[in-house]
Amino acid sequence: MASAKKSVAARSATRTAPARKAVRATKPVAQAPAKPLKAEVKPAKASKPKKPKLVRDSFTIPKIEYTVLDELKQRAAKAGAPAKKSEVLRAGIKALAAMSDAAFLAALRAVPAIKTGRPAQA
Repeated sequence: MASAKKSVAARSATRTAPARKAVRATKPVAQAPAKPLKAEVKPAKASKPKKPKLVRDSFTIPKIEYTVLDELKQRAAKAGAPAKKSEVLRAGIKALAAMSDAAFLAALRAVPAIKTGRPAQA
């Protein structure tokens, strides 16, 4: 019975005890430094131009035309503007794109058709 009285007393003590709220002391809020009257103008970030998506491809070209490509590379180097094969090819594409339709078709007809695919091992 003693334990029953003890538990009843403990329960009643918790019920009758006034609930205390913790009172927090408020800290003084530090004031932000005053903003200048003139708005500072930050320089705009120079946005980097997006790099073009590159495509890797392979193609078959006659050896004679391949040597012409090498000669064009050497010609560019002698002129003071060394170029890679891909740059020479891209310059040729730009030149073809700038041609009129008649000149473009004449240039296409001057190129013989070749069998596509990898050449046979010699």
